Amino acid sequence: MRITFLGTGAAGGVPLFGCECAVCTSARKNEAFAREPCSALIESGGTRILIDAGLMDLHKRFAPGELDTILLTHFHPDHVQGLFHLRWGRGSSLPVLIPPDPDGCADLFRHPGMLNFSPQVAFSAFEIGPLKVTPLPLIHSKPTFGYAFELEGGPAFAYLTDTRGLPSETRDFLRAMKPDGVAIDCSFPPSDQPKGHNDWTMALECIEDVRPARAWLIHIGHELDNWLLETNPGLPSHIKVASDGECVDLTPGVGERGHE
Repeated sequence: MRITFLGTGAAGGVPLFGCECAVCTSARKNEAFAREPCSALIESGGTRILIDAGLMDLHKRFAPGELDTILLTHFHPDHVQGLFHLRWGRGSSLPVLIPPDPDGCADLFRHPGMLNFSPQVAFSAFEIGPLKVTPLPLIHSKPTFGYAFELEGGPAFAYLTDTRGLPSETRDFLRAMKPDGVAIDCSFPPSDQPKGHNDWTMALECIEDVRPARAWLIHIGHELDNWLLETNPGLPSHIKVASDGECVDLTPGVGERGHE
């Protein structure tokens, strides 16, 4: 199973429009420091699954037929905005599996075009190619799912954004699954009152609760990037801050590939 972090940024991204902080200034000069909307590509064999659709150039990144399914975590604009252009494409319909949110986002449900929206049920697993996929409830301001991916006889991986902590049922599921990898929301530096998302402390507590073999912090805001630059906090060797374009192969004996 291969995971590519296509985007690792919080809403607004890095660089943030009009911001002249050290991180945003660096990101304007060097794209390696930039963060696009949070999104990932999961691959196993010939199966390709896109998690979230906030990237505005999906119609350029992927040719017709290259994606088997899109999984949406929720309907906030920075996770679905790429669908507004993609829906007017031509060819076979594209499955878009979603949490049960009757409001959706703007007019996507009324004018889906080639997108075939299908609400899913929490903890009700389904198969996409060789992968068993389970929707996991998260804690956010709209109905939100994380997704667990399991390959029979192979690795297990969970993608958990956007969330502020983890519901006990989701935590217990993940503990039982014993994931090889977890990517989890970490939007802010340590805070007394983080809003709607994990801060640094909460994200690390979630990882400790779930106990994955490896973990990546995602949905990073520029405030967190600046805090990291200023404080250089230590992390356990199995946890790292993800970067846009980073590829990870969870096949036993194969490590990170870095940017491509």
